[in-house]
Amino acid sequence: MCHRSTAIHRYIQTKVTMNNYVSHLECGFTGERLTPNRVHALSPAGKPILVRYDLDRVSAEVDRDAMQLRPSGMWRYREVLPVREDANVVSLNETETPLVRLHALESRSGARRVDVKDEGRLPTGSFKARGLGMAVSMAKELGLRRLAMPTNGNAGSALAAYGSRAGMETYIFCPADTPEVNVREIALQGGKVWRVNGLINDCGKIVGAGKDRMGWFDVSTLKEPYRIEGKKTMGLELADQLDWRLPDVIFYPTGGGTGLIGMWKAFKEMRAIGWIEGALPRMVAVQASGCAPIVKAFEEGLRHADLWEGAHTIASGIRVPVAIGDFLILDAVRESGGFAIAVDDEDIAAAHERTPKEDGLLVCPEGAATIAAYEAALASGRVDPGEHAVLFNCGNGLKYPMPPSTAEIDHTAIDWDSIERA
Repeated sequence: MCHRSTAIHRYIQTKVTMNNYVSHLECGFTGERLTPNRVHALSPAGKPILVRYDLDRVSAEVDRDAMQLRPSGMWRYREVLPVREDANVVSLNETETPLVRLHALESRSGARRVDVKDEGRLPTGSFKARGLGMAVSMAKELGLRRLAMPTNGNAGSALAAYGSRAGMETYIFCPADTPEVNVREIALQGGKVWRVNGLINDCGKIVGAGKDRMGWFDVSTLKEPYRIEGKKTMGLELADQLDWRLPDVIFYPTGGGTGLIGMWKAFKEMRAIGWIEGALPRMVAVQASGCAPIVKAFEEGLRHADLWEGAHTIASGIRVPVAIGDFLILDAVRESGGFAIAVDDEDIAAAHERTPKEDGLLVCPEGAATIAAYEAALASGRVDPGEHAVLFNCGNGLKYPMPPSTAEIDHTAIDWDSIERA
């Protein structure tokens, strides 16, 4: 039987029964082993929990080429994801998100290749669909019916959508200045949503305080094991798209940091399985100068970050004054040989306005932060123009405020000179 025929045969087999390779859970800080297939929040040490797999079995039993015959999207990689039963997968038909080259930026900067991975194409318009789709699927598998979380916007809309899809109740708390479109989106998709006179960490305190009274499960960033497994699929998908060759450097907008941690976990798992070879990308944590606890900790050589007082930035998705997974973010950045960088709101705003005009790609403010950070790193020599860089745009730009456009014209007396001057 030829190689492709063998791959097709194995794919047909996987449609009948999909093996699960989860071996155990473990505390991301102490390494303490925990039993899978039970409801877990934080570890006994009060730290995030990571899912571990029998990677030797995956390597021996899962054919990478056969896997590529499946439909694209995050569920293509089921053997290195935690859901055991197909019936528990809660999906809104998550698509593979495209890599969009920034040709104008390349030409202007002399860079060889710069791609934006545009996560705004996912259901609910952001990369939060990956993490919350996985978390809700596992909540269904574990019998949970009521979920709650704090959000700066996009995570809440994803929880509301996937929770409604699964027939669950969702309770969502967001800072008072969360963009109106996000709050309305959450409500329209079935989430019970409240604005809070504080920041996201204050919203998180409400969720924690209500667990006993309301009986909800807290799906805050890294306070359960599975959102990271959904975000991990960004790394799996990126490798798949690039024919299992990874870029040199990845710029990632970092608030809670689940995606950066998840991608680094995915890269190490893929290398252990044998799906990829060679050097792994340098991971760059991008923050705003008005809220940069990870950057400060990185520059000071610390493994934990202090609470950032007076957090402010136009990129609300990365306005996270304290991250429970701070040590996991910093570990990934340092292990990869990467760095953490902060950019000013003025530079974020400039990139947000310039990118669609130059390259036709509408990005969110957090995505614009990665573009501004890449340009700053290129100018300072922290990144070489010959390196292949991938920048993550985490949300659909249509969700965010845009500059006004006020030009008008009288159809009865057209001023062609003013049109030409425009």
